[in-house]
Amino acid sequence: MAGKPREYRSIARNKKAYHSFEVLDELECGLQLEGTEVKSLRAGHCSLQEAYGRIQCGELFLVGATIPEYRYGNINNHKPTRRRKLLAHRREILRWEKQVTQRGVTLIPLEIYFQGSRIKLKLGLCRGKKLYDKRKSQRDKDDKRSMERALAAARRR
Repeated sequence: MAGKPREYRSIARNKKAYHSFEVLDELECGLQLEGTEVKSLRAGHCSLQEAYGRIQCGELFLVGATIPEYRYGNINNHKPTRRRKLLAHRREILRWEKQVTQRGVTLIPLEIYFQGSRIKLKLGLCRGKKLYDKRKSQRDKDDKRSMERALAAARRR
Protein backbone atom coordinates (compact mmCIF):
# COMPACT_ATOMS: atom_id res chain seq x y z
CA MET A 1 0.00 0.00 0.00
CA ALA A 2 1.66 3.17 -1.18
CA GLY A 3 -0.52 5.63 0.74
CA LYS A 4 -1.15 9.27 -0.05
CA PRO A 5 1.64 11.78 -0.48
CA ARG A 6 2.09 13.77 2.71
CA GLU A 7 0.71 17.27 2.90
CA TYR A 8 3.36 20.01 2.79
CA ARG A 9 2.70 23.33 4.53
CA SER A 10 5.41 25.91 5.13
CA ILE A 11 5.56 27.65 8.52
CA ALA A 12 8.56 29.94 8.09
CA ARG A 13 11.30 30.52 5.49
CA ASN A 14 14.67 32.13 5.99
CA LYS A 15 14.71 34.30 2.85
CA LYS A 16 17.83 36.16 3.95
CA ALA A 17 19.78 32.92 3.95
CA TYR A 18 19.47 32.59 0.17
CA HIS A 19 20.59 36.20 -0.24
CA SER A 20 23.53 36.14 2.19
CA PHE A 21 24.74 32.56 1.73
CA GLU A 22 25.52 30.13 -1.03
CA VAL A 23 23.69 26.87 -0.22
CA LEU A 24 26.02 23.93 -0.94
CA ASP A 25 23.87 21.07 0.40
CA GLU A 26 20.51 20.58 2.11
CA LEU A 27 19.31 18.16 4.78
CA GLU A 28 15.80 17.47 6.02
CA CYS A 29 15.66 16.70 9.73
CA GLY A 30 13.05 16.47 12.45
CA LEU A 31 12.82 18.64 15.56
CA GLN A 32 12.54 17.55 19.18
CA LEU A 33 9.86 19.92 20.49
CA GLU A 34 7.71 20.43 23.57
CA GLY A 35 3.90 20.46 23.39
CA THR A 36 3.38 24.21 23.53
CA GLU A 37 6.03 24.71 20.83
CA VAL A 38 4.03 22.52 18.46
CA LYS A 39 0.85 24.49 19.21
CA SER A 40 2.67 27.77 18.58
CA LEU A 41 4.04 26.43 15.26
CA ARG A 42 0.57 25.25 14.22
CA ALA A 43 -0.56 28.86 14.74
CA GLY A 44 2.24 29.90 12.33
CA HIS A 45 4.50 31.69 14.81
CA CYS A 46 8.23 31.17 14.23
CA SER A 47 11.33 33.13 13.27
CA LEU A 48 14.52 31.69 11.77
CA GLN A 49 16.30 35.03 11.17
CA GLU A 50 19.08 34.73 13.78
CA ALA A 51 19.16 30.93 13.87
CA TYR A 52 22.02 28.58 13.02
CA GLY A 53 22.89 24.93 13.45
CA ARG A 54 25.61 23.58 15.71
CA ILE A 55 27.11 20.12 16.09
CA GLN A 56 28.10 19.20 19.65
CA CYS A 57 29.13 15.75 20.90
CA GLY A 58 27.88 14.09 17.71
CA GLU A 59 24.43 15.68 18.02
CA LEU A 60 22.84 18.40 15.91
CA PHE A 61 21.20 21.44 17.57
CA LEU A 62 19.22 24.45 16.37
CA VAL A 63 20.36 27.59 18.20
CA GLY A 64 18.74 31.02 18.12
CA ALA A 65 15.42 30.12 16.50
CA THR A 66 12.51 31.93 18.11
CA ILE A 67 9.24 30.10 18.68
CA PRO A 68 7.14 32.48 20.81
CA GLU A 69 5.26 31.20 23.82
CA TYR A 70 1.85 29.70 23.13
CA ARG A 71 -0.76 32.34 23.78
CA TYR A 72 -3.12 30.07 25.71
CA GLY A 73 -0.39 28.19 27.57
CA ASN A 74 0.02 28.11 31.32
CA ILE A 75 3.07 28.48 33.58
CA ASN A 76 4.62 25.39 31.95
CA ASN A 77 5.11 27.22 28.64
CA HIS A 78 8.41 26.70 26.81
CA LYS A 79 11.30 29.19 26.59
CA PRO A 80 11.08 31.03 23.23
CA THR A 81 14.79 30.87 22.29
CA ARG A 82 15.89 27.57 23.80
CA ARG A 83 18.33 25.23 22.05
CA ARG A 84 16.43 22.50 20.16
CA LYS A 85 17.77 19.10 19.20
CA LEU A 86 17.54 18.15 15.52
CA LEU A 87 16.87 14.56 14.55
CA ALA A 88 19.07 13.24 11.74
CA HIS A 89 21.00 10.07 10.95
CA ARG A 90 24.38 9.78 12.65
CA ARG A 91 26.12 9.19 9.30
CA GLU A 92 24.81 12.49 7.93
CA ILE A 93 25.80 14.37 11.09
CA LEU A 94 29.35 13.00 10.95
CA ARG A 95 29.67 13.83 7.25
CA TRP A 96 28.52 17.41 7.85
CA GLU A 97 30.73 17.77 10.93
CA LYS A 98 33.80 17.04 8.78
CA GLN A 99 32.76 19.63 6.21
CA VAL A 100 31.99 22.31 8.82
CA THR A 101 35.36 21.92 10.54
CA GLN A 102 37.42 21.76 7.33
CA ARG A 103 35.86 24.14 4.81
CA GLY A 104 34.70 27.21 6.71
CA VAL A 105 31.01 26.65 6.12
CA THR A 106 28.09 26.97 8.52
CA LEU A 107 24.71 25.34 9.10
CA ILE A 108 21.77 27.65 8.41
CA PRO A 109 18.07 26.72 8.75
CA LEU A 110 16.33 27.44 5.45
CA GLU A 111 12.72 26.49 6.15
CA ILE A 112 10.51 24.95 8.81
CA TYR A 113 7.39 23.15 7.58
CA PHE A 114 4.76 20.51 8.24
CA GLN A 115 5.04 17.26 6.34
CA GLY A 116 1.84 15.46 7.17
CA SER A 117 1.55 15.73 10.94
CA ARG A 118 5.32 16.04 11.50
CA ILE A 119 7.35 19.20 11.76
CA LYS A 120 10.52 19.19 9.65
CA LEU A 121 13.41 21.62 9.24
CA LYS A 122 15.39 22.08 6.04
CA LEU A 123 18.97 22.76 7.10
CA GLY A 124 21.51 24.10 4.63
CA LEU A 125 25.27 23.70 4.53
CA CYS A 126 26.16 27.27 3.52
CA ARG A 127 29.14 29.43 2.66
CA GLY A 128 28.90 33.20 3.06
CA LYS A 129 28.65 35.27 -0.12
CA LYS A 130 30.90 38.22 -0.83
CA LEU A 131 29.30 41.57 -1.61
CA TYR A 132 29.99 41.25 -5.35
CA ASP A 133 28.38 37.77 -5.33
CA LYS A 134 25.25 39.24 -3.74
CA ARG A 135 25.12 41.96 -6.40
CA LYS A 136 25.62 39.42 -9.19
CA SER A 137 22.86 37.14 -7.94
CA GLN A 138 20.50 40.13 -7.59
CA ARG A 139 21.36 41.25 -11.14
CA ASP A 140 20.75 37.72 -12.47
CA LYS A 141 17.39 37.59 -10.70
CA ASP A 142 16.37 40.98 -12.12
CA ASP A 143 17.46 39.94 -15.65
CA LYS A 144 15.47 36.73 -15.42
CA ARG A 145 12.37 38.62 -14.23
CA SER A 146 12.60 41.18 -17.04
CA MET A 147 13.08 38.41 -19.61
CA GLU A 148 9.97 36.62 -18.35
CA ARG A 149 8.01 39.89 -18.54
CA ALA A 150 9.13 40.41 -22.13
CA LEU A 151 8.14 36.84 -23.07
CA ALA A 152 4.74 37.27 -21.42
CA ALA A 153 4.17 40.54 -23.30
CA ALA A 154 5.15 38.88 -26.59
CA ARG A 155 2.71 36.02 -25.97
CA ARG A 156 -0.17 38.42 -25.32
CA ARG A 157 0.22 40.07 -28.74
